[in-house]
Amino acid sequence: MAATKAYLNIKIDSGIKETAAQILESMGIDHTTAISMFYRQIIKERRLPFQPEAALTLDEQLIETIRRKNIPKVRLERDESGNLFVDKEKHPEAHDWLMNG
Repeated sequence: MAATKAYLNIKIDSGIKETAAQILESMGIDHTTAISMFYRQIIKERRLPFQPEAALTLDEQLIETIRRKNIPKVRLERDESGNLFVDKEKHPEAHDWLMNG
């Protein structure tokens, strides 16, 4: 016996939809199949198939990036608002890398 089909109507940012569509297309999967796979995984695991995490603050991102890139000791300073920054005069290479990647 065939399963009864149901409609799912959602709103999503158009940029996210288009980017995902391109990636799914490269895998030979359409939106319906991808969402069905996602729901089946939720049922199988009885949870989301990934662990949501809170986004890092800009300060946390800066610290993590410096740590990951193994940048030589750089003294992070705080501006008058309390935000972390790298002094361009004291650490020009690190500052340039942080600003330009």
